[in-house]
Amino acid sequence: MASSPPAVSIYPEVSFPEDPGLDDLPKLFDSEWIWRAYRCQFGRPGTDPQRIRIRQFTHSPGRLALVSHEMEWRTDEYVPSQHLAIKIERDKPVEMFRYPEDHQLPGLSEAAHPETARKLLNSHVLAMPARRVRVELIRYRPAGRAVLRHSVGRLRFYARVHRPHAVTPLLTAQEMIRQSDFVLPQMAGYWAEGGVVWLSEIPGKNLHRNIQRGNLPNPGPLLDGLQTLWSTPHVPDGARPFNLARAYRRAKLSFTHNLRDADRAIRSLNHATKFLDPFVQSWRPTGIAHNDFYDDQMLVLNDGRIALVDFEETGPGDPMLDVGNFLAHLRWSYSLGRKRRKNGSSEFYRQFRSAALDRLRWTERDLDFREAVCLFRICTNAIRRPQPDWRNRLEAGLSLVNETLG
Repeated sequence: MASSPPAVSIYPEVSFPEDPGLDDLPKLFDSEWIWRAYRCQFGRPGTDPQRIRIRQFTHSPGRLALVSHEMEWRTDEYVPSQHLAIKIERDKPVEMFRYPEDHQLPGLSEAAHPETARKLLNSHVLAMPARRVRVELIRYRPAGRAVLRHSVGRLRFYARVHRPHAVTPLLTAQEMIRQSDFVLPQMAGYWAEGGVVWLSEIPGKNLHRNIQRGNLPNPGPLLDGLQTLWSTPHVPDGARPFNLARAYRRAKLSFTHNLRDADRAIRSLNHATKFLDPFVQSWRPTGIAHNDFYDDQMLVLNDGRIALVDFEETGPGDPMLDVGNFLAHLRWSYSLGRKRRKNGSSEFYRQFRSAALDRLRWTERDLDFREAVCLFRICTNAIRRPQPDWRNRLEAGLSLVNETLG
């Protein structure tokens, strides 16, 4: 009798309610099933991994689920970790793919390998051919996008890999935000068919980490940059309006499905949506906005200026929602973040909110609704980045929403 394969653990150990439309959902969190499927599709590596780490969970109840995993080996085995994604879709077979092969991101495989990345840079970015390129993975969301660092000697570029249809909207967003006072990375080149855009590196410190450490910036440059963006005189053709209703609807559907057996959390959800439903239904874009404005998207330069490193959502939106989103992320950080005990987000939340209201003369109630709806969307983090206590974190997040609504 053949011996059973060594057990491969999965962490964090989480479970979610059954989805009648997706019978295979539990498999995405079953280490034995994942390891068998991996070996069946890719063959057995020289040694078994030590564990499988769950990175991210995307779920549209009844329709689609995708879990991003990281296969990790013991450090003394010198095997690099591997990113693995498993996707299930209603009435379709299970799909498994391994980084950098991702059919939704056709340029990723070439951008991720040093030799083909060198050829891409020589074709689309550099005036003088590079002989060697070092590639580092910064961020990867399977079937969504990836960020790679391409280093050529002392030059560094960030290669943003998207679905090809997203390249034109990104270029349009950059055209709009360049009219603001924010510092932006230079567009070094792009490969439209592969969905790859290269941006120059900006030397600066991550604003989110600065705030967490208590190095609080002056709110003035942030508001200056926003106001110049909001007053953008030229809106290019093809600028995409922000779809708040769709984002809110997806979050609400996810919460309703995953909390259906938690009475107290459902009551909290119902209380929040009683106020937010009519607000979202009546909401309309009122001007140009960043549409995803928060501290982890920015760098602080040595001279105090603010650089934006992520701006792809820029387009018709709601200026007040930019401020509400920034405040919501600060509030989530100091209330539910991992480092909330040593976090300057609470103090900067107070400073930034006060500065925005004083300067812009908005009513507190109007801003409360924007902050609350952004917090509602951020609550999806409890599910997208699951931990064993995800239900408690989601319920706590919904309580923050209701506190904001009053």
